[in-house]
Amino acid sequence: MKNAHILILFFSLIFASTLAQQQIEIKYSGFLEFKEEETPGLKIMTRDDSGQIHIVHEGVDMWCDQALLYSDENFVEAYGNVKMVQGDTINMVAKYVEYSGKTKLAFASGEVVLKEPASTLTTDTLYFDRAKQQSFYKSGGKVVRDSSGTITSRIGRYYMNAKKYQFVKNVKLVNPDYTIDTQQLDFYTETGHAFLYGPSTIVTAESKTYCEKGFYNTETKQGYAVKKAKIDYENQVFEGDSMYFDNNRSFASATNNIKVTDTANKSIVKGHYAEVYKLKDSVFITKRALAITVQENDSVYMHADTLMVTGKAEKRITRAYRNAKFFKSDMSGKADSVHVNHKTGLTQLINLSRLDSKDAFATKRRPVLWNLGNQMTGDTIHIKSNPETEKLDSLLVFDNAFIINKDTLDAGYNQITGKKLIGLFSEDNKLKQVDINKNAESIYFARNEKNELVGIDKSKSGSIMMLFTDGEIDELRKIRQVDGKTYPESQFPKNVRKLRGFDWREEERPKSVEDLFSEDPPLHLPVIKGLEDYVPQEEFFDENMLERIEKADKAEIKKSKQPVKLPKASRNLPTKAKPEKKPQLIQPKKE
Repeated sequence: MKNAHILILFFSLIFASTLAQQQIEIKYSGFLEFKEEETPGLKIMTRDDSGQIHIVHEGVDMWCDQALLYSDENFVEAYGNVKMVQGDTINMVAKYVEYSGKTKLAFASGEVVLKEPASTLTTDTLYFDRAKQQSFYKSGGKVVRDSSGTITSRIGRYYMNAKKYQFVKNVKLVNPDYTIDTQQLDFYTETGHAFLYGPSTIVTAESKTYCEKGFYNTETKQGYAVKKAKIDYENQVFEGDSMYFDNNRSFASATNNIKVTDTANKSIVKGHYAEVYKLKDSVFITKRALAITVQENDSVYMHADTLMVTGKAEKRITRAYRNAKFFKSDMSGKADSVHVNHKTGLTQLINLSRLDSKDAFATKRRPVLWNLGNQMTGDTIHIKSNPETEKLDSLLVFDNAFIINKDTLDAGYNQITGKKLIGLFSEDNKLKQVDINKNAESIYFARNEKNELVGIDKSKSGSIMMLFTDGEIDELRKIRQVDGKTYPESQFPKNVRKLRGFDWREEERPKSVEDLFSEDPPLHLPVIKGLEDYVPQEEFFDENMLERIEKADKAEIKKSKQPVKLPKASRNLPTKAKPEKKPQLIQPKKE
């Protein structure tokens, strides 16, 4: 019947397939019109009050208000409140859908919403390839996953079998607790795992993480980053080759080429393994650990097996453990442990061995301090500086204090030992006065104005005061002297020219930053495998799809001399298949 208008209730119309593919099946309740004269095989079905048109094809169910079925081409256009369901994995709604039973390609437009068990995609236009089980948008889309947040991007691909999205261009993930910006993002809906590629940032209330390749678990808020990895924790910037971070604890650890910059205190800590606890205000670093206190004229460099920096910016403390050394142009030192209070300006050199002072090894382990030509040792050494002016103020040496100054013409060593040493510095950070208190002993090479040796003085006193000029002993004063004599050089035996406990340690003295590492074993850094490189999206309209379309087209032409009608998803492709002109929406006539 031509142009007939028929009302049919609960009628199932099945068009048998003459091809290998299963024919689209229409189960409808409503109005049916045949438009065979306008387009061969065209049938138009429009819903009535009893329900929508129901379309079925190989596991897909679709409902709409009006359907245009091209039965000769196994192709359907669906209009109005379209709903498309594939098992329990896909539920899509749109205003308009085209679907080809031959190629299994679909195109949806108009407020498209695609739901799968773990997420919801919203976009304006969506392409769907049932053969590959992939959907694709290229004009902007939004994906919502309740526990992860909202992801927006310019281009997106959903791999249904893998439960994976691949987002490209202007990608942004917004969560109440964090925001991610990146160029490419692979996201797994079942696990909430996100893989970031290209310049990427993760911003929380406490930190900003940057990398050019990284991973983030949106469920646990943990991740790791490689390639220019960096975390900004307010007053600290943490950098490394490979970095793990936990935003729940504001904790991060990193391996290889570590750098922690304290912007508030103008200090830098380097090494090859580090841990940072933001909430605890602590940094732990090892493997060639180096702390640098940046000063206007002369920075201080400190090295040890392990460094720890703790406390808030205004109360920062640096601790160096095991074989600690430091260097600056006018002073260097060495000890088991070094403790620096940046607020008070107090640096402590501590002997952790706690061995008997008579033990030769204990003597070797005593802290040692060098200032210009002077070497000072003792059980503990304190150095006091002014945090504001960065100038040295004073030093204290507790127990077994020993100061050695080499004679100007190498005739021997000027030496003073006693219970305690107190030193004062001049404005240019040079020792200007040293007092040795309690049980002081000394050996001093006395010279006249012409720098001629006039004798060697050896004495014992209650205390001794030395005055320095340009690092050299200018005057020596003995207080409460109990024994002493000045000997001509020829009458003073060489075997008594050193006081008990003498230990000249010049070979240990760091004279450059590189010297701080002279006793370290060879460093072997681990090879970081990291994340797989980014795999760009393959073309949605790839060769396999084009081959599938061409194959269906040839089969149709052979059967009915008509080309295959394709969804918009595959129109204007480099293929021999050319779709017919899209028919206009036809409204049913009333009885």
